[in-house]
Amino acid sequence: MVDRTDGRPATARAELGPEANTRLTASTAIILVVLLAAEGVTILAIRPLLSWHVFIGMLLVPPTALKLGTTTYRFVRYYLGSPAYVRRGAPPALMRLLGPFVVATTVVVFASGIALLVVSGFHRLLLTVHKASFVLWFGAMTVHVLGHLPETLRSGGRDWTRRRRSAVPGAGLRQWVLVASVAIGIPVGLALLPRVGPWLASNGHLAH
Repeated sequence: MVDRTDGRPATARAELGPEANTRLTASTAIILVVLLAAEGVTILAIRPLLSWHVFIGMLLVPPTALKLGTTTYRFVRYYLGSPAYVRRGAPPALMRLLGPFVVATTVVVFASGIALLVVSGFHRLLLTVHKASFVLWFGAMTVHVLGHLPETLRSGGRDWTRRRRSAVPGAGLRQWVLVASVAIGIPVGLALLPRVGPWLASNGHLAH
């Protein structure tokens, strides 16, 4: 059986599946690190930079969901015994143990942050949850990033260089998926910005 998209046998394309997944995961991770660094800057002066904090936070949501999706896909394929993914191997044991905690704290950080702007009341409780989950998330994410840094640096740019992008089919699609994941967050972030002023007016004493 030959795939009509590039003439490769379907079995050969299946063998390249883990590499395609790794490339998308790594390039998404690079975007996330850049956006997270920008978000970290806003924390240094959260009150005057709250609008930027909210906007960048919303930019982070779609690529974060994309990365959770690609890593979950790899996890499922590996544990279901997909030959190509089994041969690729699982992440180091520490990363596998840390993974669920990273996912859980990530969900809580984003959910509590969004809830602070869209849910009436409970602002003090939600802010406490947001701050506490951020501290836990930051520690786990630091280990996560450092643990995957070599693979991320090695694979993150392969779809963006002419010499290497053609080695694995679908580079163009992966690029568009990544760009779209960032673009989707722009209107969402803009939609939430009008809530920042009223929130500060009524809860400004909490933004410290």
